[in-house]
Amino acid sequence: MEQPKELVFIPGPGVGHLVSAVEIGRLIVSRHQNLSITYLLIDIHPNDKSLDTYTQSLPSSATSRLRFTKIQRAQTELNPELDSKPLAVLAVLLFDSHKPYVKEAVLEIIKSDASQVVGIIVDMFCVNMMDVADEFKIPSYVFFTSSAGFLALMLQAQVITDEFRQDITEFDMDKELLVPGFLKPVPAKVLPTVMLDKNGGVDIVVSTARRIRDCNGIMVNTFLELETNAIKSLSSDDKIPPVFPVGPVISLEQNLGDNGGILRWLDNQPASSVVFLCFGSLGSFNREQVKEIAVALERTGYRFLWSLRKRPKEGSVESPSDYENLEEVLPQGFLERTSGVGKVIGWAPQLAVLSHPAVGGFVSHCGWNSTLESLWFGVPMATWPMYAEQQINAFEMVVELGMAVDIKMDYRNEVNIDSKVIVTCEDIERGIRQLMNENEIRKKVKDVKEKCQKALMKGGSSHDFLGRMVDGIVHNSFSR
Repeated sequence: MEQPKELVFIPGPGVGHLVSAVEIGRLIVSRHQNLSITYLLIDIHPNDKSLDTYTQSLPSSATSRLRFTKIQRAQTELNPELDSKPLAVLAVLLFDSHKPYVKEAVLEIIKSDASQVVGIIVDMFCVNMMDVADEFKIPSYVFFTSSAGFLALMLQAQVITDEFRQDITEFDMDKELLVPGFLKPVPAKVLPTVMLDKNGGVDIVVSTARRIRDCNGIMVNTFLELETNAIKSLSSDDKIPPVFPVGPVISLEQNLGDNGGILRWLDNQPASSVVFLCFGSLGSFNREQVKEIAVALERTGYRFLWSLRKRPKEGSVESPSDYENLEEVLPQGFLERTSGVGKVIGWAPQLAVLSHPAVGGFVSHCGWNSTLESLWFGVPMATWPMYAEQQINAFEMVVELGMAVDIKMDYRNEVNIDSKVIVTCEDIERGIRQLMNENEIRKKVKDVKEKCQKALMKGGSSHDFLGRMVDGIVHNSFSR
């Protein structure tokens, strides 16, 4: 009888990365009956119980051959000078500090002799854990949780830095970059903030890209029919490991309930009539910006569902929270004047909302998971990026692919650091009207909805790519 085979999977920070890791893990083990996965969970947020809550909520039927091991938290004293570093830099440094504990956990799995460890999969945030794989002479693979376009941009940033000897942080914001995989020049003004940061940010991006080039294969949460040019460009470059678009990886089995009667309210609205505004788990605005959004919504007259979160104090490490009293931040009388057409809520069950037939448009921060969810349910987006790689996601959706409308794709509202720019009610109103009236984009998104769902079916592009990936992992056929 063939010896059981084991993959070790190291997800990135936070429950969002873990959800995607579990979903792709379920797909991986479904393709090989003798393969299982052990997740090594690194909790870098001392008071955050979301990882435990999520893993404990998973039914046993959903985690057959998936196991979870919590890694001991490193007692790391970060240098006070690091306080000024971007959050992405701190996250990578905190992950790296757990490397000795990850090594111990992998050694325990190897010593058990219960199965053969055939690979270590690392999230894009913890590519330095490939050192552990190298030490044990185990193949390593990257799970890239963003777009193929962003992967292409990261790799090109490394080329610009290492081969062209140019400093990206010195680029004029009007400069345009030629990025393999993009048909349109990419303006510097839509590069992720971390890529423009002299204080360690660009170094993390470039070093991550270097490590990605060293892995045995890259799984990307996208699908061929969406990012055809980017995927073909990456796959034709012999300096890049094999690329496998295996998405859209979306957790569709969420039991979200109906807190606050959100879904009941949507049930009473006409089909495709509601514009949904939601800016992710870390997205929030200051009071001045909230008022501009409120004025714009009132002017359009459209039905709306608005997820409005309270912004933490600047510099705080806390996440946005729900307002106890919405009237303290909204214009006087707004709730009364819009009571017949709109609903302002706190946290939103985004997946359930996007799947509802009443929703006709999505004003989004353009996180990649949110982008894929909007396409899965055929809801067109208006882009209002905030942090991470969301600006390049917005550019790709609006300019490169023509599948979204723009509110302000170069907007930056970093986590818990107030934006110095206020988007006017006129610009917001224009974007929402265009979103709800743009028939050509609506037609494109509907077409992509069918393609992304077919991609995961037997015979679909992502289904086939994943099969090739799993086969290569099991038979160790990917050489560096």
